[in-house]
Amino acid sequence: MSKSSVSLGIVGARGHTGSELIRLVQSHPAFELAFVSSRELAGQRVADHNDGYAGELRFEHLDADAVAAKAADAVILALPNGKAPDFVAALDATRPATVIVDLSADHRFDDRWYYGLPELTRANGAGQTRISNPGCYATAMQLAIAPVLDRLAGPPQCFGVSGYSGAGTTPSDRNNVELLRDNLMPYSLADHLHEREVSRRLGVPVEFMPHVAPHFRGICLTANLWLQQPLTLEQARALYRQRYAGERLLRVRDDAPWVSRIAGCHGVEIGGFTVAPGGKRLVVVATLDNLLKGAATQALQNLNLAFGFEELAGVPGDALLPAEDGR
Repeated sequence: MSKSSVSLGIVGARGHTGSELIRLVQSHPAFELAFVSSRELAGQRVADHNDGYAGELRFEHLDADAVAAKAADAVILALPNGKAPDFVAALDATRPATVIVDLSADHRFDDRWYYGLPELTRANGAGQTRISNPGCYATAMQLAIAPVLDRLAGPPQCFGVSGYSGAGTTPSDRNNVELLRDNLMPYSLADHLHEREVSRRLGVPVEFMPHVAPHFRGICLTANLWLQQPLTLEQARALYRQRYAGERLLRVRDDAPWVSRIAGCHGVEIGGFTVAPGGKRLVVVATLDNLLKGAATQALQNLNLAFGFEELAGVPGDALLPAEDGR
């Protein structure tokens, strides 16, 4: 499906992830931003709201039929859960060849859609036209668990902390900076959407306890993993290094990664390996930027794979991962 120039539209461009997507598409060597849809910003210049964009393009308020009528080669749906199906239906009816990337959870449980977590699923990414982007926490959990998936003795227990940008722009307790000041806010401590997503994708039950912290962006995910057979610390590290050898957006490190290092970077860090006495309990820590590798960067990876471009085309090389020794 390779093309020298690809027209691309973004629906839901006002949000934090939409803003990151505009920057990435602007710097891509082959993607051309055809339209950006936002009800609240309709009529205003994109450049006035996004310092990563240069041009005269303006936000539009486009319903599903209007998006289909734009006839873009690809459409990214950066919408709240439950809002994507109308746009997909309109594109299916009139522009079925359009490549759609859905950043919501609306199609993550639909086997007709390709689930795009490239480090685990890229072998099936080429030529896909219906792509479901994984959740941000779900990305961190799967990458933290996958290297020992076949060695697990029970459900992984994952404790997650996210910056408040993960709660979106619609006002709520979870993005209220006054309520979050000097606070850590737990929520959805059982049956969270990402808990169900990861359990389905990995084929094992996963227990997930999310929290929101006062920082703006970045996820820290600590996974507690019970194993069938004991491992030494060196063996555990080797399993992760072997599994992710050559991954340019994933670094395995010995010490525990920090959110402050990953914010604004496009990759994932996994480290802090700890083996409890007896060797059957392994704890690992994963960090990523929820707006980038947890959303926009991953969407770009999936689009590149779908259209036959180099997977990291358009991803700034100087922001792939934090410096090895940076604190």
